[in-house]
Amino acid sequence: MSEQTLLDKLWSRHVVREEAGDPALLYIDRHLINEVTSPQAFEGMRLQGRKPWRVSSILATADHNVPTTDRRLGIADPVAKAQVDALEINCQDFAIPQFGMFDPRQGILHVVAPEQGGTLPGTTVVCGDSHTSTHGAFAALAFGIGTSDVEQVLATQCLLMKKPAAMLVRVDGQLAPGVSSKDIVLALIGQIGTSGGTGYAIEFSGASIRALSMEARMTLCNMAIEAGARCGMVAVDDKTIAYIHGRPMAPRGADWDAAVDYWRTLVSDTDARFGRVVELDASAIRPMV
Repeated sequence: MSEQTLLDKLWSRHVVREEAGDPALLYIDRHLINEVTSPQAFEGMRLQGRKPWRVSSILATADHNVPTTDRRLGIADPVAKAQVDALEINCQDFAIPQFGMFDPRQGILHVVAPEQGGTLPGTTVVCGDSHTSTHGAFAALAFGIGTSDVEQVLATQCLLMKKPAAMLVRVDGQLAPGVSSKDIVLALIGQIGTSGGTGYAIEFSGASIRALSMEARMTLCNMAIEAGARCGMVAVDDKTIAYIHGRPMAPRGADWDAAVDYWRTLVSDTDARFGRVVELDASAIRPMV
């Protein structure tokens, strides 16, 4: 068997069915739901008389239309209020737990899921939001989906998808003071163009990436889509494991030990072959703002 990229490892463990020339049927581990892209999906479920396949996979919270000021005043915009109210009703009707507007755990889904331990290495993560690629920082295959896809995942826990090619972006060297993970992505886009990542899943690697905090890696993967990529990802290391340890939804006891043993395998093999390799000198990157 040929040496595998991180993408290959994540993909092979989640393919339910795959035939040459057709999209693969991919199993989804974690489904994140917000108030903007889910109402039509829930309505479709009602019309078809369907129930969610695996409620425990779903993490729901309103994060686009929730006020950042005093929430006791309510939501002034009627459209925003209707969307937030619809999510609450839909979650109640389909027995889906959600973090409501006054729940202290409520927040941006792509922050909430990692901080709650709902994003785990080796999983597939989807959401009706393009910046779902954020979760790739945990060696997860994470990407945004459309409203019809949201309904498909709710009903079947699977998604039709064509496997992207693998791109390796290796960043070595010392970042100068004031240079952030956003500057790394902008430097990458400056080199490959805003569509240079189209058709690829980007894996970020190198000493400069390993030196970043998990939050910085999340930003890095979040912005992979700005280069046109399907998603971004970073291999597991000690920082990944330390971040997850003890979080509310993380494994515990013997399950934790078994999970960590598996997570440590989530790195590209030494001789893995990528569709494209891009190298950046961190010391040459300057702040873009």
